[in-house]
Amino acid sequence: MDYFIGALKKYADFTGRARRKEYWMFILIYIIINVVLGILGLEVISALVGLGLLIPSISIAARRLHDTGRSGWWQLIVLVPVIGIIVLIVFLAQDGHDTNDYGVNPKSGATA
Repeated sequence: MDYFIGALKKYADFTGRARRKEYWMFILIYIIINVVLGILGLEVISALVGLGLLIPSISIAARRLHDTGRSGWWQLIVLVPVIGIIVLIVFLAQDGHDTNDYGVNPKSGATA
């Protein structure tokens, strides 16, 4: 839950880097919340939660792409049918690089 709260605290921070674990834990909790709301029949609330988490999910994906040495603009590749989403998932699942243009590797524990 700390990863989810941490992503919400960096609501619109598109700078820096996000580790794989931070990104995927955010996505997991996001999915769990939507599934629970869907099971309870609260589709309207689920839609509002999705809308409220749109900016944080875009920002954490941009930071995750920064960790792999790519620009956050690579998220737009999902506009390419089928292939785009596969390519983006592969990029988001890759291990982060050492120091790159977006800062030091967050795994190293060093600060910028």
